[in-house]
Amino acid sequence: MRIEIKVKTNAGKSQIQEKAGEYIAFLKSPPENGKANLELIKIARKYFGKPVRIVLGKTSKKKILEY
Repeated sequence: MRIEIKVKTNAGKSQIQEKAGEYIAFLKSPPENGKANLELIKIARKYFGKPVRIVLGKTSKKKILEY
């Protein structure tokens, strides 16, 4: 299954929220050297309960995840 998720970095707390069918990930990590992407994969795995990978948008704020 694929989902679109919007990423907001440098947040105070790492979490994923769903609002009106849209997913938003708040990440503590800065968008440097793939740190935010690694954190996103980690919290998405916990949120969805399945292994997750980034399919599209590795350098974008909008990403497509597949699980």
